[in-house]
Amino acid sequence: MPRAGWVKPRDDQRLTDHVALGVLTYTFPPELVDAVIKQAGRESQRNRLLPARLVVYYVLAMALFSSAGYEEVMRSLVEGLSWASGWTTSWAVPTKGAIFRARTKLGPEPLELLFEQACKPMARPGAPGAFYRGWRLMSIDGTTLDVADTPENEAEFGRPGTGRGAGVGAFPQLRLVGVAECGTHAVVGAAMGPCSTGETTLARGLLRSLSDGMLLLADRNFYSSKLWAEAAATGADLLWRTKSNHVLPVDRRLADGSYLSHLHEVVNYKRRPTDVVVRVVEYGLEGPGRPEAEGTTYRLLTTVLDPAAAPAGELAALYPERWELEMMLDELKTHQRGPRLVLRSKTPEGVRQEAWGHLCTHYALRALVTKAAADRDLDPDRVSFTRTAHAARRGVRAGLGTATQALALALTEAFAEICRELLPERRLRAAPRVVKRKMSNYNLKRPEHKAWPRPERRPADAVRVLGYEASTA
Repeated sequence: MPRAGWVKPRDDQRLTDHVALGVLTYTFPPELVDAVIKQAGRESQRNRLLPARLVVYYVLAMALFSSAGYEEVMRSLVEGLSWASGWTTSWAVPTKGAIFRARTKLGPEPLELLFEQACKPMARPGAPGAFYRGWRLMSIDGTTLDVADTPENEAEFGRPGTGRGAGVGAFPQLRLVGVAECGTHAVVGAAMGPCSTGETTLARGLLRSLSDGMLLLADRNFYSSKLWAEAAATGADLLWRTKSNHVLPVDRRLADGSYLSHLHEVVNYKRRPTDVVVRVVEYGLEGPGRPEAEGTTYRLLTTVLDPAAAPAGELAALYPERWELEMMLDELKTHQRGPRLVLRSKTPEGVRQEAWGHLCTHYALRALVTKAAADRDLDPDRVSFTRTAHAARRGVRAGLGTATQALALALTEAFAEICRELLPERRLRAAPRVVKRKMSNYNLKRPEHKAWPRPERRPADAVRVLGYEASTA
């Protein structure tokens, strides 16, 4: 029996004209997909078994069903529609070779354009964890993705180094750097390249994602005077951690314990002062449950020079929000892609296409989480990403198609499902920087790390701004 909202197809229509991505079609409607295909110049010139729109949805479905084979992913896309809709035209699932050729013909450009045009900041004003005093909180960080071990991928992306030497890693790796909205985990800018390319180099390619009204958080490995200047020129404000050996003279001490300083640039291995003024916040963390923080001085640089606009203590407590991007990477690499899974594409163009597909699919899942939480006045952190991914997979297999009424009904059901059982409020946590695997740059996890103490104070209560006492004396 056809589902509610289904419209009997005309004789000149094909089943593939109605294939979509279940409830994720809410983020990537067919009209947008067709527009980016046309913009990329990848329109189908004749009636094909695998038209360009279907291939785009197929690449997104590959990210959603990352552990399934090529043909099984295609069945997940079309079988529910062909059976549930009452479609009478037979449609044979293409072979793996046909799917591979269709992906090659499409290329990565439509997926990249789809990401650039659809993936924008989505938090509403006042959303929990998304804003600080009117600034939209953003974070930047990078990661690597293992790719298929082929000569082409190795030549393009290279292999990472290990303790046994350079370039001897098990798989070639793609390096990915992204800018994400802290409150929603929505990635709104990304750049990718070989694993030998540094994160700061790739970061310059995504600064166009920044704008006025944003506050960008970054860890100490991103700082360079050139990247700082380029990021500040976008109009966004910056809050970056810097290394302990960074020379920052005290030009003027401020009432909240922070101080004004100026940056230097390195030219021919010599430091030269610039006229770029920054505000420096130095602080420590107190209280039990943070053994690694004892005796550690943290230093933050910011473009917000007025302490009344952003007091030093608040900025220090705000910096841990940077870890929201780390949680986003866990969602993408562990719960969406699958732990330790390798991107399946055998060619560099296919790898990039697949990586953009993963980013687009993650954004669509976070859009469902954000919409469901906003409609129910919830913190998005309370909505399970894994539960949302399961609901999205079932929506694809159900064959919702492109019918607007069916999609609206399915969205209502999906929102109710993913909010039926909420995650508990986050507790304070700390973890040693160790791993179980021996082949890593981090220390090996040992028995004393298993009973690691938990913090008893929130960051806002644990912060101790250094220099505050001197400034008020």
